[in-house]
Amino acid sequence: MMRTLLATMAFFATFTATAQADMARYKLDPEHTAIYFTVDHIGFAKTLGIFTDLDGSFMYDVDTQELGDVAVTINAASVNTFNEARDGHVRNRDFLNTAEHPQITFVASGGTPVSDMSGTVTGDLTILGVTRPVTLDVTLNKVADYPFGHQHQVLGLSMTATIQRSDFGMTYAVANELVGDEVSINIETEAMKTD
Repeated sequence: MMRTLLATMAFFATFTATAQADMARYKLDPEHTAIYFTVDHIGFAKTLGIFTDLDGSFMYDVDTQELGDVAVTINAASVNTFNEARDGHVRNRDFLNTAEHPQITFVASGGTPVSDMSGTVTGDLTILGVTRPVTLDVTLNKVADYPFGHQHQVLGLSMTATIQRSDFGMTYAVANELVGDEVSINIETEAMKTD
């Protein structure tokens, strides 16, 4: 009985080590990554904003779709809404308060596959020092070796999520509906295999 138990434990230890060995680290390519959002402006139209300075990586197994160690950091002050005066307002205490909260972060430990090319990732999003769970809908667009320069494997990903900014304490102009509470987030990225 003891011999069988030890053999079983050895098998699972080997299986776990093999599974972990198949995980590879992927790093977001900053030159081919866009994190952008839209938010309603007085009901007339949606205003577009994009963050231009970010860093992120995750572990992933293409064959098993196992995901882990997701970590993305955004420089909040890099927000660009294509209007200098508005950018200054978005960076101040009414919105992102970048002087006191310079980073926006997203951290997740895993995901849930829905199909071979789609799934969800639920993690902790931190804005203004407030952390809330957020679920990203993820589409895997393509897996292939990059055709230029280096021959690293690249994952092409599209992700979307919706948040209420008031959940993070950003309540400016919500009550009078000058600026919408709901923020639609879109992420387009090429993630390069580094291992």
